[in-house]
Amino acid sequence: MEFPALAERTGGFRHGAPHTVTIGADAARILFLRSAGPDDPDSALCALDLAGGAERQVADGPIDAYAADRDARVVAFARAGELFRADLVAGTVTPVPTAGPVHDPRPAPAGHDIGYVTDPDGAATLRVVGPDGDRLLAGEPGNAWREHGGTIAWGMPGSGAAEFGRTRGWWWSPEGTQILAVRTAKTASLHLLDLDGGWVDVHWDRETYPYLAQVHWESGGPLITVLRRMQQHGLVLSVDPRTGETQVHAELADARWVEPVPGTPRHLPDGRVLVGGELAHDGFDARCLFADGSLLTPPGLYVRRVAGTLPRDGGPAGSPDLVVEGSLGDPAVREVFRVRTAVGSGGPEVTRIAGLTGRDGVVVGGDVLVAGDQVWHGDERVAVLRSSAAGLPYRPEPVLERVTDRRLPAAVLYPSGFVAGSRLPVLLTLGAGPGHQQVRADATAWRERAWQERQWWADAGFAVVSIDPRGTPGVAPSFEKAVHRRLADVSLNDLADALHALLGKHPDLDLSRVALRGHGLGGWLAALAVLRRPEDFHRAVARDPVIDWTDLPAPIADRYLGDRGDSADVYAHHSLRFAGSSDAVLLVGAELPGCPSVPAATLAAELAFLRGHAPEVTRS
Repeated sequence: MEFPALAERTGGFRHGAPHTVTIGADAARILFLRSAGPDDPDSALCALDLAGGAERQVADGPIDAYAADRDARVVAFARAGELFRADLVAGTVTPVPTAGPVHDPRPAPAGHDIGYVTDPDGAATLRVVGPDGDRLLAGEPGNAWREHGGTIAWGMPGSGAAEFGRTRGWWWSPEGTQILAVRTAKTASLHLLDLDGGWVDVHWDRETYPYLAQVHWESGGPLITVLRRMQQHGLVLSVDPRTGETQVHAELADARWVEPVPGTPRHLPDGRVLVGGELAHDGFDARCLFADGSLLTPPGLYVRRVAGTLPRDGGPAGSPDLVVEGSLGDPAVREVFRVRTAVGSGGPEVTRIAGLTGRDGVVVGGDVLVAGDQVWHGDERVAVLRSSAAGLPYRPEPVLERVTDRRLPAAVLYPSGFVAGSRLPVLLTLGAGPGHQQVRADATAWRERAWQERQWWADAGFAVVSIDPRGTPGVAPSFEKAVHRRLADVSLNDLADALHALLGKHPDLDLSRVALRGHGLGGWLAALAVLRRPEDFHRAVARDPVIDWTDLPAPIADRYLGDRGDSADVYAHHSLRFAGSSDAVLLVGAELPGCPSVPAATLAAELAFLRGHAPEVTRS
């Protein structure tokens, strides 16, 4: 089967599958996007009414963005820059006149007003449209930072936000009377805007803590996490919605960098503040959850994300269970757990939700949970969201290992029908590089594009090896942060050590023929491996590789390599510009003196190069 053509046709095997799920707080209906089939990239808005189990299409695609009110009765969505309001109870869809093309529309919790952003790529403004018409809430179109010559944007996440997982730039208050908005100029600031025109600034020391990493506002006042520029210290702050004054709820500190937990901070129903943090004393090395200082999760559970809360059977209304994605013992497996929020005498209480995986994208609303296409109410699966995605060509069965004295997660994938006794060249997959797991082995991992693509490479004649060296999440904080200021050396040593350790269990691996491929930072590491360690790594394809770390956003570069202002030697050591040259490294979408490069390449062209055939290239 020709994987490249199939992958292009199916958009990574996801077109036609339900995605971007929203559950109303009353759990009466579920909203999601889905295209008509594998050849259709345009997603339509659909709804599933849980009482009767009936599914309906609310609006044709392409839907650029959508959001719902608290109970998912009113939906605002954008199509080609135009705003529409869907009333799911009345069954109507109405166009809404606006002052300009619409970006990120969101109805107020009660559904009467709709906020949206215009001009997201320039001087973005935040507007609200409702029964009283369309009005500007905040914006400075045409105004520039005088000292920098740039525009001022309202309601956009701002530069650096994506590096901390923050994708939004404004939030409705639970009552729908205020909006909390990001203003981006030289740095990001926060402001509370009243719908009647009043506003207050959110106060914190933005010079000391310039990064706004997390914002959460579902009940009580807003909660935010702010970080120092070098990310070694942060504060979890509660915001008074009347005055904008802040109060410190927790401090986050690490000599290397702070790693906030997605889904935190948030208010629990009893008023406590949930915070993600790390235990690094008394022999502990864990990523955990705390509520006002009390430990809620056991050290053995590596917490990855908080998805929401579910009512606890027989428990008080103010003490629901947290729904947490994490790994318990095996970093390759990401599962879903219920965590008791009430503090008991027996310590943290965690229950695995059988059959669910965090890789399915868990969404919680009311007493309903959606994981992938499965809808659960309590312990019962009550519905399945229909999918029209293409069937998958492969069912990969990687052999999982933990190797070396560091117990590095590793996986070996053989060609279909492989019979032991034949020496196979090795292809080491690096994906997007440091910070991204390659070894994933839960019940649905085989459905991911990464494993489908790896099986294609295996069937092309390679033993495909995936290794998670230090620097990868899922094992422990110390494992993840051991690469601070020495990422290149630690990663290359771990990859080489793991390959030699795997040979003892997989004698068919031919370590005299080791190829690598990756993109972004994975491309950087693939190229660096061949340039620095040609005795261990022999050919590489690097797609859109990072040539020099000074070209990366500051939050990423500082996190791994430290302050570029006083670490010039560290940055030079990690730059491909000073790593040498080789005909055995093919750069795709980048150029490096002495290495072949092409502006673009198919997987077939990559395969030919990794087999030793030189493509038509340019040389710097």
